[in-house]
Parts: sequence; C-alpha cells; structure tokens
Amino acid sequence: MTETESKKPMRVDIHTHILPSRLPDLSSKYGYGGWISTEDIEGGKKRMMLDGKPFRDICCNCWDAEERIKECEKDDVSVQVLSTIPVLFNYWAKPDHCLDLSKYLNDDIAMTCQQYPTKFIGLGTIPMQAPDLAVQELKRCVNELGLAGIQIGSHINDWNLDAPELEPIWDACEELDVPIFVHPWDMEQGGRMEKYWFPWLIGMPCETTIAICSLIFGGVLERHPKIKFCFAHAGGAFPYTLGRIEHGFQVRPDIVATNNKINPLSYIGRFWCDSLIHDEDALQFLIKKIGIDKIILGSDYPFPLGEHHPGDLVMAAKSLSDEEKAKILYENAFAFFGDKVDRSLFLKN
Repeated sequence: MTETESKKPMRVDIHTHILPSRLPDLSSKYGYGGWISTEDIEGGKKRMMLDGKPFRDICCNCWDAEERIKECEKDDVSVQVLSTIPVLFNYWAKPDHCLDLSKYLNDDIAMTCQQYPTKFIGLGTIPMQAPDLAVQELKRCVNELGLAGIQIGSHINDWNLDAPELEPIWDACEELDVPIFVHPWDMEQGGRMEKYWFPWLIGMPCETTIAICSLIFGGVLERHPKIKFCFAHAGGAFPYTLGRIEHGFQVRPDIVATNNKINPLSYIGRFWCDSLIHDEDALQFLIKKIGIDKIILGSDYPFPLGEHHPGDLVMAAKSLSDEEKAKILYENAFAFFGDKVDRSLFLKN
C-alpha cells in the first residue's frame, strides 16, 4: 500500500512555533525594555512576560519536544517544521542584541532537530533590520546548524519587504537556495483595532497580503525568481482580493505598476501558502487560485487560533482526491524545501 492509498497518509506541518525552555532576562542584560522573558507558573506552565507584565501563558508543548511528539502521534502528524514565535523577531532592537537572541533561538531549534532528526525540521530567525548581520546569521543557520530555511516577519519596522535595504538578504537566499516562511507580526493594536482580538483576526491577514503585494509590486519576485516563499495563514487576504489587486494594476498603473510592469497574475504558481484557513469552501478557493501544488499543511501549533487537529480539514475535504490530499499533507512541503531536507529520512519513518 502506498502513502497516498493509506488511510493515514504522512503529515508534514510547516507552521509550528517553539521557544527555548528558558528565555533570559534580556532587559537587564541590555539595559532597555521590550524583550520577552519567561517565568514558571503553576501547572507546569510558563508565563511570557513583557516589561514586567504578563504577555501570554504557555503550556509545555511550546518548548518540550517530547510533549510535542506525543501530541503529534495523537493527531497523526509525522513531522513538524519548527520556527520561533514571531514576537521574538525583535526587529525593533539594536542589531547586535537582536543577533544575539537570534543565535540563541536558532541554536535551540537546531539542537531539537538534531535530537529528533526524524520528527522535526528547523527554520532560523535572523536580524532583518541589519542586512549585513542577517546574511551572516543566515549563512550560519544553513551551513553550520543545518536548518532548512528561515522564518521572517511580514515587515521590518518601517520597511515593507520590497525595501531596497533588504536586497542583500534576497541575494543570499537565492545564492544559498534558502526557503523563506513569511509570518505576519507587529500588527496595529491601537484605536479601532483594540477590541475583539482584531489584530489577530483581521490584522494578520492584512499583514500577509501587504507582504505578498510588496514582493510582487516591488519587483522582488521578478529580480529573484529562484527564491521560494511560503506565506502563513493561507496567504492572508491575498487569494480572496486577487481580482481587485489585478484590476487595480490594470486601471491605475501610474500608482500600482511603478516598480514592476508585470501583471501580478503572472506570479501565481511562484510561491506557496500554508493551508491554515479553517473552512473547507475557503480551502477550495485557495487551491483554485494558488494551485494544488502550492498549498502546504500548516497548523500554527500550539496556539489557539491554529488548526487543533492538523490536516483534518484536508482529510475531510470530499472534493479532494487522495493524490491531492497527499500533495497538501506532505508532498508539497518536500518540494518547497528541496535538497535542504533529506526526504528519505522522514519517509522511511
């Protein structure tokens, strides 16, 4: 019986977050605030603290690899792709300090992958606000730590992803064939966005859409055709506003097509999205617009807005064949990572 014929095909979850079991008090170390730290609380949990105030309570599955493996086995998840929690990007910080934390986080992810090489694939984080340091850490992630790619935020302070300052990073990613997972972060949280969890429900899809459009209209995808980008949360609002985006390109090229004259529809099939959409009809539309070969299982484990049983939405989709389900559940992930991941290591397990 082949993988696609099995009742339980392999599942590779590209969108999961992890942090070290301990985050040091970097506010004391560096002499200024804004850093996340952790402290133990009752029930075996930890509390993430920001400038002395509670930020978020997390369970042991946020740092304990063996607990994650147990939960994966319950949900038939074969492999998790590990990336840091976006609040730890810290692009606002002094570059050397952000590099210091990036190294700490990357070393922890690499160690976890080395301890459980058939269960985890690692993505690094880099100080994007300092492209020279970012390239330095990018090379260390790939060449020394053996990580399969990087995760970056949807913007870097006041820069969108088409900022010319970022070109050295794109050059290095293309040269080293480093896949990039783009995750929304640093959403607007004041004013009209204060209530109803709007930064996460509305702000995140908007952030991802801005990231994709910046890469297209800013010409990044045109200048760097070999870079593999995958966007979290099913591409945000982009697939569902694509018609409006393309129409705007047609009717106001004087505003929209100032840096790239090529129709945005030309880039469909050039990038991936994860499958985190929570709705079967929306999943079908995502597949129709982005392509069955470009959707990768992603859950946002272990957070509440994620898919709590990764891959179940795909498995329950009656309109998808077994072959199409297999593409989303694991085959597209291996295509995305290419030779950065030894596919046989995971398939034989």
